Amino acid sequence: MSTQSVRSINRTLLLACTPFLGMLIWLFVANIRIELSENSYPKHTTVASDPSVATAKVLEDLDGAKEIAQWTGKSIQKQLALYKQTNADMNKIASLASTQAARPYQIYDRRITTKLGKPAATIQSDKLQAQLFYIGTQNFRTYALKVKLKKEGAMKLVLGNDEHGGSETTLAAVNRYKAAVGVNAGGFADGQGKRYPLSTTVVNGEYVGGFQASIKDLFFVGLNEDNKLIGGKFSSKSQLDALGPKFGASFVPVLLQNGRKTEIPAKWQSSPKRAPRTVIANYKDDQILFLVVDGYNEKGSSGATLAEMQILLQRYGALDGYNLDGGGSTSLVFNGRVINNPSDGQLRKLPTNFLFFR
Repeated sequence: MSTQSVRSINRTLLLACTPFLGMLIWLFVANIRIELSENSYPKHTTVASDPSVATAKVLEDLDGAKEIAQWTGKSIQKQLALYKQTNADMNKIASLASTQAARPYQIYDRRITTKLGKPAATIQSDKLQAQLFYIGTQNFRTYALKVKLKKEGAMKLVLGNDEHGGSETTLAAVNRYKAAVGVNAGGFADGQGKRYPLSTTVVNGEYVGGFQASIKDLFFVGLNEDNKLIGGKFSSKSQLDALGPKFGASFVPVLLQNGRKTEIPAKWQSSPKRAPRTVIANYKDDQILFLVVDGYNEKGSSGATLAEMQILLQRYGALDGYNLDGGGSTSLVFNGRVINNPSDGQLRKLPTNFLFFR
């Protein structure tokens, strides 16, 4: 390219830029500023608060909360009232059910009690109910003791002075144990100045002197862990163990089984024929009945025969009946007082006694 051509191009570019250069120089000399109006910026508006309006709003909110609280309180009260009413209704139903469930027992108890007469004395506690009856019979005087056992420990068999071979009167045992009632228990045999229970005897679930199989007319009678009367003849320890004896004693003979008279061996029909008697029996509801008969006193009463005791047991609705030791051993203590008239003129010392506790 020639020198002339280059110069021509430079002149052209210079001419093209001249207007822009001139404008820049003018702006610099004129000191022109560009300002934006206030309307060009976004405005933040603040609303002035009114105290009266704010207070009204708060009060309105409080009124709403109060209404909600009142409604909630009323709802809770209704629910509480419903809960109490439901509880009361359930208690009434339970009470009614309990009453209805107890009616058969009450009817049965009323029936057997009526046969015995009016109780002369009653001991009532959370453990037992013991009722004493005086029964007028033609040839002898009879006392009946009907006992309902309610709890464990209401009845037990104790050894005389708590030792095998020991002896004490029923009253002494009652006083020593602070019992409410006492009745003589099983037979005994004397030896070397000691008085030992006859045959199988159980105290607190333990065999005193070991188990002895029933022979001839001997039987065992006592209570099990459920306070049910158990009795009869047992040929082996395992046979008796199966009934779970808690305590019991032995004597002769069995008088009643399942409401029916048993045959009285000839020996016991006349040896002796009449005598003071003590028998133990049970009812269908597991109440226990003792019949105690006086005899050999100066008034001419000679006691009862075993056949007459069977008649009395059936008359009073007993289920099973067993003859306990009688004669001078017959003893009945109620509320700390000797009820019967001991044929010896005083109570005899015995190796075993049944005691009842309030």
